[in-house]
Amino acid sequence: MAGIFDRYQVIDTDTHVTEPPDVWTERVSSKWGDLVPHVIRDPNGGPKDFWAIGDELFMPAAVSAMAEFEGMLPDFPDTLADAIPASHDAGERLAYMDKEGIYAQVLYPNVGGFGSATFLRLKEPELMLECVRAYNDFLIDWSSADSKRLIPLMATPFWDVDAAVKEIERCAEKGHKGVIFGGEPADFGEPPITDAHWDPIWAAAQDAELPINFHIGAGAVGDLLGGGEGLGVRTALARMCTQLFMDNAKCIADIIYSGVCHRFPKLNFVSVESGVSWLMFALEGFDWQWQNNGVTSEHPEYDLLPSEYFRRQIYGCFWFETDGLRGALEKYPDNILWETDFPHPTAMAPGPKSIAQHPRDYAEKALEGVPEDTIRKVMRDNAVKVYHLD
Repeated sequence: MAGIFDRYQVIDTDTHVTEPPDVWTERVSSKWGDLVPHVIRDPNGGPKDFWAIGDELFMPAAVSAMAEFEGMLPDFPDTLADAIPASHDAGERLAYMDKEGIYAQVLYPNVGGFGSATFLRLKEPELMLECVRAYNDFLIDWSSADSKRLIPLMATPFWDVDAAVKEIERCAEKGHKGVIFGGEPADFGEPPITDAHWDPIWAAAQDAELPINFHIGAGAVGDLLGGGEGLGVRTALARMCTQLFMDNAKCIADIIYSGVCHRFPKLNFVSVESGVSWLMFALEGFDWQWQNNGVTSEHPEYDLLPSEYFRRQIYGCFWFETDGLRGALEKYPDNILWETDFPHPTAMAPGPKSIAQHPRDYAEKALEGVPEDTIRKVMRDNAVKVYHLD
């Protein structure tokens, strides 16, 4: 039998575009000057490029482009010219996908953050919104290299609900296939995700048939470094990344227990880069506590158990796990998506020091013996369904 990547047009549901230096300088009004995010060489004479707002350096320009890199964090390419071209060039991305046998990729940002919180650094609401819109327009331009294979998801100006609703409507018309949203808005002075404050956003996304995508690391991730002092840079980083997996368990609990799934039954949610093996225990635990604590005595309108809300509306993504994967696939075959996280440090895009496998090799081994119907769902059909792809 032909391999999985030959039998199906597989869809990678979590990849990132390493933003080129002109994303905002070419699209945002020049009246803002250096307040617009831009790239400069290290002013201290180092070889690395950095993203800057005014004089503030806030992110190395190529830190996210680690695919096939010869080293590992805290080492990373100095500039985009030193990184894999597929990280930032759409034509090169398509060529890389062809080489790896991947038909389509869902696209997430880097610079703006995985929940758009970086834009808060700009401090001027008009500029913040203009930069969000500029990124969303850039991504449509970038994905136009092949709009069937490069699948854009929109950044969201979450600090302004009215503006967010308008941007959802605008981006849906332009061709975006999902809404990126942070699971911890309270980290940035906004109401918690359980609050009805966000209902207009959920309603707009539901009307537009755009799923809400919760990517790990969208909150104040620096807090997770606490307690790791003295461990060493790489050990502290590994510890933080491991903790991030579980952040989305809270997010999923929040949207179920607060009634978001109940009130918006046609709205889908995707838990991104958080794995899936833990879902079995988490959802069993949700159901147990739901019944054992009498949730429906306070909310008689809730007509499903948490696991049933999940089964109806929520998806999770896997990319390297093996030990618990088969149980999750057996229990929730209609709710699981496959990803690579290209070109991030944890991506299935191995460099000389990475333990990652190439996607094709991993899938063949991890899914060996899994029912063919389930393989087709997790590698393609579920993504087609949730993102409304052709």
